[in-house]
Amino acid sequence: MKDVHVIGGGLAGAEAAWQLAQAGIPVRLHEMRPEKPTEVHQSADLAELVCSNSFRSDDATANAVGLLHEEMRRAGSLILQAADQNRVPAGAALAVDREGFAKAVTAAIEAAPGITLCRDELTGLPPDDWETTIIATGPLTSAPLAEAIRKLTGEDALAFFDAIAPIVHRDTIDFEKAWFQSRYDKGEGADYINCPLDRAGYEAFIAALLEAEKIDFRDWEKTTPYFEGCLPIEIMASRGPETLRFGPMKPVGLTNPHCAEKPYAVVQLRQDNALGSLYNLVGFQTKLKYGEQAEIFRKIPGLEKAEFARLGGLHRNTFLNSPKLLDPGLRLKKAPHLRFAGQITGVEGYIESAAIGLLAGRFTAADAKGETALPPPPTTAMGALLHHITGGADADTFQPMNVNFGLFPPLAEKTPKKARKNALCQRALNDLAAWLSPSRAAAEVA
Repeated sequence: MKDVHVIGGGLAGAEAAWQLAQAGIPVRLHEMRPEKPTEVHQSADLAELVCSNSFRSDDATANAVGLLHEEMRRAGSLILQAADQNRVPAGAALAVDREGFAKAVTAAIEAAPGITLCRDELTGLPPDDWETTIIATGPLTSAPLAEAIRKLTGEDALAFFDAIAPIVHRDTIDFEKAWFQSRYDKGEGADYINCPLDRAGYEAFIAALLEAEKIDFRDWEKTTPYFEGCLPIEIMASRGPETLRFGPMKPVGLTNPHCAEKPYAVVQLRQDNALGSLYNLVGFQTKLKYGEQAEIFRKIPGLEKAEFARLGGLHRNTFLNSPKLLDPGLRLKKAPHLRFAGQITGVEGYIESAAIGLLAGRFTAADAKGETALPPPPTTAMGALLHHITGGADADTFQPMNVNFGLFPPLAEKTPKKARKNALCQRALNDLAAWLSPSRAAAEVA
């Protein structure tokens, strides 16, 4: 049996390689780092997280993202296994020690029988003697490969900017002004650090964001749209003075133990590593210049003497017009020996990218064994996401998408609004069980 080649060692590529190996299919996983670095990666580890350290909600009973987590766990996901092993406090969310997480994925891949890790760059389309290839190069696909894909498909890759939030050393935060509390006391009740602003402080902060010097765009970047789910904080501020108060700086569900007066706005910081020594500013993705960032963010009460382990940054993401280019099995219609996985397919978010990698690996393994690769039911989170990017979305207006209940088919029976999300999750897990064990499900029906 010839090796399957997986291009890209991010979350999707690592997951695809893992699924292939678990099915007994030999795989060669190609990752260009550290031989060729990217603008945002800092290590040679696989599945390095370059933006937030959060996989978002882990509630599998009423949240589409949490449901996706649970589906992937049940499908034997390496990414969820490593995330669970390196979890850090984050209320109802699944957040990880980013370094521990990446090292766990790398160690598992390096130790897995049947996986050969190759540190090299693919500078064009796969060679003719590679019978099957999964391209999971993500938002930072190297220029030569991106151009080769564009020429093959006849479609210009769409693109948007994705901004990175700053990380602060915990021991430089002033806890005479800041305090620990989760919004509405969720999770452990004290999973976030909160920095309060009064009205005057908030208005001064907004003014500083709007006046600050931003990173200049290159000519080829000027027409690239932002992804609405990951806007730089200064872009949100430009949409109106109250925008941030109803977004990442909303003061609801929090009580300041230092002051009886209710905060006008709150900046939250989330634990970024297992030691609890690093915290990232939640929702503070930015394209401000470094000097401006440090000066402005130190105006936030509690962060006056903050030292930054990493300041915010900006990178460009690229993705295919998947509803037009890919079939339901994630194969390129013009070249079915090529499959795509991860963020390059037009999903947004760590866990969504890994989920598409999981599906690409399973589909490819089934093909290699001469079996029929059935997609998960559209009633599941994985199936709904897959259906959206391979035909459910309008190709003329296609944009990156997070998993959400709007992608799911409606329930067959009328359900009270308060119970609807729970019913969607229960239906999904029931249908997932049948997909994972079709023979058992058939026996139960009989």
